[in-house]
Amino acid sequence: MAWNEPGGNSNNQDPWGGRRGGGGGDKKGPPDLDEAFRKLQDSLNGMFGGSKKRGGGDRNVGRGGGYGLLGIGLAVLAAIWLYSAVYVVDEQEQAVVLRFGKYYETVGPGLNIYFPPIDRKYMENVTRERAYTKQGQMLTEDENIVEVPLTVQYKITNLQDFVLNVDQPEVSLQHATDSALRHVVGSTSMDQVLTEGREQMAVDIRERLQRFLDTYRTGITVTQVNVQSAAAPREVQEAFDDVIRAREDEQRARNQAESYANGVVPEARGQAQRIIEDANGYRDEVIARAKGEADRFVKLLTEYHKAPDVTRQRLYLETMQEVYSNTSKVMVATKDGQNNLLYLPLDKMVQGGGRTNAPAVTAPASANDEAARVASELQQQQQSLRTRESR
Repeated sequence: MAWNEPGGNSNNQDPWGGRRGGGGGDKKGPPDLDEAFRKLQDSLNGMFGGSKKRGGGDRNVGRGGGYGLLGIGLAVLAAIWLYSAVYVVDEQEQAVVLRFGKYYETVGPGLNIYFPPIDRKYMENVTRERAYTKQGQMLTEDENIVEVPLTVQYKITNLQDFVLNVDQPEVSLQHATDSALRHVVGSTSMDQVLTEGREQMAVDIRERLQRFLDTYRTGITVTQVNVQSAAAPREVQEAFDDVIRAREDEQRARNQAESYANGVVPEARGQAQRIIEDANGYRDEVIARAKGEADRFVKLLTEYHKAPDVTRQRLYLETMQEVYSNTSKVMVATKDGQNNLLYLPLDKMVQGGGRTNAPAVTAPASANDEAARVASELQQQQQSLRTRESR
């Protein structure tokens, strides 16, 4: 029952131990705070095993209250210690635990516990790629100053080495990057740094930087190095722009010259090859003709030994045929010593079978007779030649 319900509290007292009305005529007042704190202390003593006796046992009551507060403090400390000792390692993380300052174990993903202050833990993300940006003025191989910006991407691959071997591994990474960058740029010409040599520079810087980190055993793996567009210092930027334009003009002139050479050289080579082929053909033709003439001469010599007169006559006729076949004009002189010349149209005479329709030529009778005789001899020789060839 509630304390203020009728019949609910025979002593007519409030929860703080005071009376609502008094037979002794006491007046109403606020609750006694000392009595309230004493009741709370008694309750706590009862919870933690303290004495509840009053009167002559005040010393026992104080001693029991002290034990109760100590128990509460120990419980609170235990809860705080347990809260700090239990930890969760994410899927992308690992944790290194040191016991008494010495490496104890590497913990993977999951719920884990360690024992501080005996143990210490270092937890890092080992899958996320981190980036470090560097920019500075470097001296090239040909003693020119350029500003080279680059970005280094890396991740932690060995957390134990990352935590234990180097005091500040990422600071060591920055120093190693400076060393590798200066070495590579110092062994490269300015043209390569400013133009097409950046990709090879990035590869060389990454290899050298990774060798440094492996030597230090930092537990860091460099995944990629990006060398951005290098530039000259602002003080000499205009001069460098002039140099770049001159280089571009040189490259353009070189490309034009190569284009012209690619058009002229093949044509000249083709003409030279055609001349060589013509010369080879002419050589083969002359050699073949000479061999044929030689073979013909040998065969003709054999026939000449068999019939000298016939062969001689045949040679004469063939020679005359060859001479007359190349011309249609023959001038014939008479045997009587006169200066009259006779023109014979042989082409028409052969076509007409010995009869000529050529216009009459004014000449003496002896000349006409001589022309008729010569024409008759020519016809006979041709007929004889055809007969021999048919045999």
